[in-house]
Amino acid sequence: MDLFDHALKERLTREAPLAARMRPSTLDEFVGQEEIVGPGRLLRRAIEADRLFSSILLWGPPGAGKTTLAQIIANTTQSYFASISAVLSGIPELRKVIVEAKERRKLRHTRTILFVDEVHRWNKAQQDALLPHVEDGTFVLIGATTENPYFEVIGALVSRSRVFQLKPLPDDDVRRLLLRAVGDPGRGYGKLDVRIDDDALAHLIHVAGGDARNALNALELAVETTPPGEQGVVRVTLAVAQESIQRRAILYDKDGDAHYDTISAFIKSVRGSDPDAALYWLAKMLYAGESPRFILRRLLILAGEDIGLADPMGLVVASAAAQAFEYVGLPEGVYALVEATLYLATAPKSNSAGAYFKAVAKVEEEGKVAVPQHLQDGNRDARGLGHGQGYIYPHEQSRHHVGQQYLPTALLGTYFYSPSEEGYEAQVKDRLARWRAAQEAALGLERTESLPDISQEEIISIKRRLGRRAEAE
Repeated sequence: MDLFDHALKERLTREAPLAARMRPSTLDEFVGQEEIVGPGRLLRRAIEADRLFSSILLWGPPGAGKTTLAQIIANTTQSYFASISAVLSGIPELRKVIVEAKERRKLRHTRTILFVDEVHRWNKAQQDALLPHVEDGTFVLIGATTENPYFEVIGALVSRSRVFQLKPLPDDDVRRLLLRAVGDPGRGYGKLDVRIDDDALAHLIHVAGGDARNALNALELAVETTPPGEQGVVRVTLAVAQESIQRRAILYDKDGDAHYDTISAFIKSVRGSDPDAALYWLAKMLYAGESPRFILRRLLILAGEDIGLADPMGLVVASAAAQAFEYVGLPEGVYALVEATLYLATAPKSNSAGAYFKAVAKVEEEGKVAVPQHLQDGNRDARGLGHGQGYIYPHEQSRHHVGQQYLPTALLGTYFYSPSEEGYEAQVKDRLARWRAAQEAALGLERTESLPDISQEEIISIKRRLGRRAEAE
């Protein structure tokens, strides 16, 4: 490094954002994540002893300290530390690191630690390229990801790594970081007379939402844009803090864990008849930019799956809300979403529509079953083959019902549908009981069987099979 490079490096360090300047370089400076790097914890012992021999995956939200931990390892290890970003780098850059790591091990007997930031950004083929070199010890991998590695990182790589989950920082830890930045004369604002009002500090901490980088960026903006007073005091008031960090950052990725976890919480709240929780999760999704159409599709499914005939209007309301949203859009279209959410959350519940999956299971079990002759289409072959002969038209009978056979003979007396006693379905239950009794008497059935409820796991399995079948067709 010549004098010009050294000068450039120093200037870049001075001009770096506050969050970068305040990044801890040792474990003693590191704030938070006591469950992972607290005194006596496994990762801390491995870092302090420079005995990091197995690969690790650091999983957590932005600003929790993943990159900082990697940098601390780089500062403390005797191994060569290489770093690449999965956002900016691909297979060519990885190949170069691999070649250099092998030469380093061969010629200087020096291990290599490779830090891959945002490792989930790499596709399967790119992640596969890491695997053999992690396996043979060419390098120790440190992968950082904001997404669940059990879903976004290939299983073979996860199985060869230790996963550490980092959590958003508690308010007290964010407070410590902000006050440290204000008082640090070398990297922070210790050479200035910066005074933060208590309510301003509380606002920065609250809106940061456990994201240290977000909090420090807001502090930097507040201090740098506030001119000193008459006595040289840079005073950060609540008004300044509110301008510096106006909107709380929401951990939400439309393709990641937060997306699936939040919609899951929303649907479970509606199913569980808790309108308050349902509104909260709805607000979080919309606030984070989730597609209202995605939410409406899930409500349409819920109306059939979890409400059904307990309140047939549930599906009508959900359908009307979906149509209304197409006419109106955001922001006013939110009223249709809210009305559907509240209606479905407060409606009586029944999952009896799941009886369909009992029928699917029986179809798979029975295979090909002939349609009884009197139920066959008589418009084509009634005269030649007798199709449709013997069928009794219900509307010509008393009360528009006749107890004739509708199931295949082998399945007579098998009942898939078991109405609940909730809402409108209670009326259906009484009416269906009369019809079934009339049918049993007319057909002389001595034995009937109500099939037991099918488990959610079995329903999911059947849905997957039906999905694969639809894709194949």
